[in-house]
Amino acid sequence: VISPQGYIATAAHTLEKAKLVNLTFSNGAISEEARVVAVSKNPRIDLAILQVSVNYLPSVTFKNSNTVQPGQEIAVIGSPKRLQNTITNGLVSQLRNVDDVTLFQISAPISPSSSGSPVFNEAGHVVGIAVSSLEEQNVQNINFALPSNYLLQMMSENKITPQIAKGKEPNKVQKYFQDIIEYLRKCWRIFKSKFA
Repeated sequence: VISPQGYIATAAHTLEKAKLVNLTFSNGAISEEARVVAVSKNPRIDLAILQVSVNYLPSVTFKNSNTVQPGQEIAVIGSPKRLQNTITNGLVSQLRNVDDVTLFQISAPISPSSSGSPVFNEAGHVVGIAVSSLEEQNVQNINFALPSNYLLQMMSENKITPQIAKGKEPNKVQKYFQDIIEYLRKCWRIFKSKFA
């Protein structure tokens, strides 16, 4: 869910043979027929936006996907083989450019029916959308996601307002020093309680 006004994002290829689209939410509720609002004009950007007639839905928060780096931890929440709310984790293995479209190569396992699943960063912000896997013999966890900025562009074109993460997340070096400072504070508290 990309907006409280009932807007939903998915991979466009999931709609190819559909005559009717409805959505099953995590609480088991099934929507009325969803309206297709937009499909990417670029056929290599496998994204679509739907809308259902429900308001005040809890929606995701986005992070600028230009901040994503190889080695960054991510998690995917999807419904592989209709197993709803399946969470997998992994890394951004690499940034790939295929036919002038940027893709995140990810190691988080995804399976058929995972297409359109959100890819979250460590802070719980959406940075990508799962779209495909490399399915060959002796290949494991070579999966691909479109950066969320492609979806943000589509949302802007359709006047859909996203929730964007505010503030700057600490980088790994900053986090490392924050962890050291917190550890030293903890040691100091223990020292004071024993010897004060």
